[in-house]
Amino acid sequence: MAGRITLDFLKTESAAGAILAAAAAAGLILANSPWAGPYLAFVQTDFTIQFGAFRETHSTADWIKHGLMAVFFFVVGLEIKHEVLQGELSNPRRLALPLLAALGGMAAPAVIYLALNVGDGGRPSGWPIPIATDIGFALAALAMAGPRLPPTLRTFLLTLAIADDLGAVAVIGFAFDQGLRWAPLGGALVSLALMALLGRWRGAPYLLYALGLVMVWAFTLKSGLSTSVTAVAAAMTIPIAPRKPHRPGVLEDFMESLHPYVAFLILPLFAFTATGIPLSQLPASALLSAPVLGVALGLFIGKQVGVFGATALAIGLKIARRPTGATWLELYGVSVLCGAGFTLSLFIAALAFPNGAGSEVRLGVLVGSVLSIALGMAVLGWAQARRKA
Repeated sequence: MAGRITLDFLKTESAAGAILAAAAAAGLILANSPWAGPYLAFVQTDFTIQFGAFRETHSTADWIKHGLMAVFFFVVGLEIKHEVLQGELSNPRRLALPLLAALGGMAAPAVIYLALNVGDGGRPSGWPIPIATDIGFALAALAMAGPRLPPTLRTFLLTLAIADDLGAVAVIGFAFDQGLRWAPLGGALVSLALMALLGRWRGAPYLLYALGLVMVWAFTLKSGLSTSVTAVAAAMTIPIAPRKPHRPGVLEDFMESLHPYVAFLILPLFAFTATGIPLSQLPASALLSAPVLGVALGLFIGKQVGVFGATALAIGLKIARRPTGATWLELYGVSVLCGAGFTLSLFIAALAFPNGAGSEVRLGVLVGSVLSIALGMAVLGWAQARRKA
């Protein structure tokens, strides 16, 4: 069952990568076209959602960021729990290498960003932006560049990216609390406790879990805490055991039903609204500013140095073993692909620099991600060609 879930995940992520790229390109093109006015009006227009005592007004982009993206993080939480209990993260021997690689891939980009932003003109608060890896883009690039490469490379990348996601969510919760309001936060915690109790009811209707998630989300939005954190926490309350013998568990049902909506609708919609950067409004010097260079170099240089360096160190010290059948060149290519930060990096950039203040930083995310994908695919293509020779 665990293997089937992983393979379905890989196929969905690989297929969704092209749609995600198309949505991102569409947002960037429209923001710099004669249709920029209607596009920006759609992205920036405020509207209100009210349900009983709950009333919030945000722009379309913010509703997608704080609303729909909560579903994305809920699915991320489900995937993390599944991998910890039944997948690759449940095997300590297999876990060591991707976990250490993920830690290296988070530390090196942060160091590079801070090194460029600690002085005058720098914006050190953006250090979490280049630490993330976009699973969809990385897996799609790997599938296109190396369809005949060892399957262990895909498993290594998937496990690394999931561990990376968990670290990024933890950083979001730590760095971007935006002034907590304790009463709503208490409501969110009570809602999480109720969801945990619901998980003990073997035949609980799925609708109750959905209502619980909505309650957690609404309280969190009012509290000032990022909805990503409690969405992952809500996922941890979903039971993994099947309700009937020889049937998928509740967690697997949620994963399989929600993941296509996240991959093919929510993430492309987020990319469409997040990449709409009016380039004509940015000064030429913006490309060489400390935040942009920090993000771009953090993703392109920091990720590959951190991931490959930690991987080589762990294997050299015999803490972990190299993935079966994988060469050093292939491991380097996968390390470069980890610089495709994109979705989570754009999400963190919106938190670090709200109200459109970080348009140039989002440009750094795009530059660093594109360079990483291009070089990573070139290295893996060369590695595959050497196998045929």
